[in-house]
This record gives sequence, C-alpha cells and structure tokens, in this order.
Amino acid sequence: MSAFADPASSYDPGLYNHDLAPVPPAKRTWGLYSYASLWVAMSVCIPTYMLASGLIAGGMNWWQAVGTILLGNLIVLGPMLLNAHAGTKYGIPFPVFVRASFGVRGANLPAVLRALVACGWFGIQCWIGGQAIHSMLQILWPAAASPGVVWICFGAFWALNMVVVWRGIETIRRLEGIGAPFMLAVGLLLLFWITGKAGGLGPVLSTPSRFRGAGEFVKFFIPSLTAMVGFWATVALNIPDFTRYARSQRDQALGQALGLPTAMTLYSFIGVAVTSASVVLFGEPIWDPVALIGRFHQPLIAFIALIAILLATLNTNVAANVVSPSNDFSNLNPRLISFRTGGLITGVAGVLMMPWKLLGSFSSYIFGWLVGYSGLLGPVAGTMIADYFIVRRRKLNVPDLYRRGGEYEYRNGVNPKALVSLGAGVVVALVGLAVPALRFLYDYAWFVGFAVSAIVYVAMMGRRAPLEVVETRGIAHRAEDGE
Repeated sequence: MSAFADPASSYDPGLYNHDLAPVPPAKRTWGLYSYASLWVAMSVCIPTYMLASGLIAGGMNWWQAVGTILLGNLIVLGPMLLNAHAGTKYGIPFPVFVRASFGVRGANLPAVLRALVACGWFGIQCWIGGQAIHSMLQILWPAAASPGVVWICFGAFWALNMVVVWRGIETIRRLEGIGAPFMLAVGLLLLFWITGKAGGLGPVLSTPSRFRGAGEFVKFFIPSLTAMVGFWATVALNIPDFTRYARSQRDQALGQALGLPTAMTLYSFIGVAVTSASVVLFGEPIWDPVALIGRFHQPLIAFIALIAILLATLNTNVAANVVSPSNDFSNLNPRLISFRTGGLITGVAGVLMMPWKLLGSFSSYIFGWLVGYSGLLGPVAGTMIADYFIVRRRKLNVPDLYRRGGEYEYRNGVNPKALVSLGAGVVVALVGLAVPALRFLYDYAWFVGFAVSAIVYVAMMGRRAPLEVVETRGIAHRAEDGE
C-alpha cells in the first residue's frame, strides 16, 4: 500500500465538517454489547407495542401477529447488515456513503427523504412521551386532566429530547446501555400484572383470529408485512451513522443480528398479549398503552408503567430519530449546520408534521404512515446496496466523497442514473395508490421499490473495477484490496 498526501484541509468545505468526517480507528469504541443494547433500547418502545397491538386490533390472533413481526424483522435485517458494512469499513455516516451512488450533491435528495421520515417519527415519539407525562400528572394531580395540559407536556418532553441531542452521541450510547435491560424488565412486569388480572396467559392467548378465511387473512397480512419492514426501513438506510463507531464488522453484525429480531419479537409479544388481555377485560382491543393504563385505578402500578414508557420513548427517539436527520441536515450545508443544529431542525420539523394525526388510528399508523413511506425508502436502499456491492464491489474512494470534481462528481455533482432508478422505484411502488387495479404494488411497496431501483441502477451503471482509497489521520492511502 503506497501513500500520497491528501490532508483533510483539502476537502470541499461544502461537503465536509467534523460531524461528517470519517471516524478514525482509535475512536471506534462500540462493541457487540453496544449494538445489541442499542437495538433492545430502540425496539422496546411504544411504536413497537402499537405495531403489535394494531395487528391484534386488525383481526390477527397472537401467533399470527408475532409471526408477522418476526418475519418482517428478519427480512429488514438483510439490508440493515448490508448497508452497515461501509460504515464499519470506512467510518463514514449515511449522508456521505450515499454520495457514492447519487453524487456529492445528488446525495441531498435521499438524505432529505430519510430525514423527513425521521422527523415524522420524532414527532410521533414526542407526542407519545407527552401523553405519558400527562397521564402521570393526572395520577398525582387530577386537575391536570385539562386538554391544554397535554400540549404543555408535549412541549416538555420535546425539550428533554433536545437536551440529550445537545449533549452528543456518547450521551446517547450511555443512555441506551443503561436503559435497555431496565425497559425489558418493566415490560415483562407489566405483562404479568395485566395478564394476571385477565386470568392468565391461557385466556388471553386463546382469542381467535377474526379472519373468515385464508384470502381475508392474506389481504391483511401482505401490507402488514410491508409495514413491519417499513418500521425499520429508516434505520436500514442510516445504520452507517452507528456502525462507523464499531470496533469490527463482527461486533456490529452479530450485535445487530442478536438484538433486532430478539428484542422486537419479545416486546411485540408483550404488546400482543397486553392488547389481547384488554379484550378479555374490557371487551375491546385497546391498542394505545397509555389509554390502557389509564383504565386501571392503581396509581402506583400506573405511575411505574408510565415512567417506563417515558424512558423507553426517550431512548428510542434520540437514537433512531435524531442521529440520522441531524447528519442529513448537516450534509445540506456542513459549514452552517452542525449535528446539534440539525437536531434542532429535526425537532421543529417533527412538530410541524402533526404527529397526533399520524396516530389517529391503527389503520392510519400501519397502512398509511408505515407502508406509505416504505415506498420512498425502499428504492433508496435498493440503489445504495446495488452500487456498493455490485457496481463498486465494496470499494470506495473516501477522499473523493468529500470533494468536488472527483470520482463521485458525475454531472455537476449529481448521478442522473441514480435519480432515474430512484424515481422508477418510487413510481412503481406507489402507483397502486392512484390505480386500484395495481393496489398490490402499494401493498408490497418496500419490496417493489427496492427491487425495481436495484435492477434499473445496475442495468444503467454496469459493473466497474473501482480503485479503493481510504483515509487515515489526514493521509489518504490507495489500495487494490482491503477491508
């Protein structure tokens, strides 16, 4: 391996700042437990619970709901690990990685698409956290039942998230490591308490499916599976934002493989069982856990459960819904927008997206929000993965990701072929919304978008023999091979 001078100061200031720079090996401190606990903490959250409870409310029985969620998470683990590879190998975040396929300027489009979805999720989590605070206040101070207090609680939880973001990525990592095991323990206690009131797991899990035949089940199952994949389609794109800190490929891959399917399935089972218990106790499925806890008149139990909801929501929100859009917004103008500033933009945009409407019902949450945006993010994932693994064969010219006129300049900083592949995937995935006869394409939105974009991109770009260039301590190195 021969070296040639290429200090970081030569990078284009419009493409480079400290937050977007490659993480040097000495600062890659995240191990297997870091990634396993990250996924436990991100999975143990109210949207996961609502995902599972929404399937019960839609007519599934307990094993159909849990099986659908497990299958969806095993599927999304594939693109998750594929996109994670470049982050670990080169220490680069998602908005820099995506420059390889879309161009140094064209990368702003997929980055903003990903960021806007994250803003919506951020608003949803803040709304849930605000509701939990409001419910706790009602336990301690019944006069707080006033509707106006909900908005004050929403604002307070929003501000708490902003404080964590301002303190930086290491604060987020420590919060995940401490909170993950506690959240699982509290979730299990809630499960045992509520199912005990309903007569045990036997009566709770004996509730049958409400579908009258295989055809009716499949009609509900297909978009539900797409929603399961869409649930983590956001993080499947920006996972390099986390794996850039990994000590090794083994640590991040094994940590994610252990953490994601296990935590999602376990916590989803809790949501399924608790919602099924609500049918036994109240005669109807109550898919909102905050509303369900409010049905019980035991202040101590309710208070502990709501504290757990609050901590779980904070854990998930700052890791899954702030890190990526902060980097994405910073990528738009690195000279003016830092990670912290990007976090503040995320917070404001999350409120403007009116999360209280996105959570209006389980149908709007699963089939509107989750399936809908999966049709936008699947094509981005298809293009990125096809570029890195098929076109470039896992080799990137890292210095050129931060400068104009280099390998990723394409046409004035934009790769038209990537835009065509993205557009083709999005159009085919979402056409079912406008053409009823093609509704099945929308039901499979993420899968259709991913496949169409990947195929179109490879057909237009062909295979190349790229020359790998990595950067260490401000000096770039050229290599024919290397991990």
